[in-house]
Amino acid sequence: QVQLVESGGGLVQAGGSLKLSCAASGRTFSSYAMGWFRQAPGKEREFVSSINWAGASTRYADSVKGRFTISRDNAKNTVYLQMNSLKPEDTAVYYCAAAKGFYVSSREYDYWGQGTQVTISS
Repeated sequence: QVQLVESGGGLVQAGGSLKLSCAASGRTFSSYAMGWFRQAPGKEREFVSSINWAGASTRYADSVKGRFTISRDNAKNTVYLQMNSLKPEDTAVYYCAAAKGFYVSSREYDYWGQGTQVTISS
């Protein structure tokens, strides 16, 4: 069992930055790949980024590539999402999730946090 708690969301102006954190409970955090997803009002949840268990491999949605950076600290049981050059279209609830494999599809993720709101004003 893995419990995930996101933090770091907020309201920023377009062009600004935010860093999301996701703290995990349990001793097996380092055995899970981690992902960030987001869901805007009226839209389906979409993949943002993922990182493998060791932090050696990462993936990004085309819409955030070059602006967002995912990282993890297994000693702290935490995964991060650094978001730069934010755009109004990045506004969404951001969720972190854990999976046994290095996946893009949300269906493959076993554990989810409660989400943190990110709002970008124009």
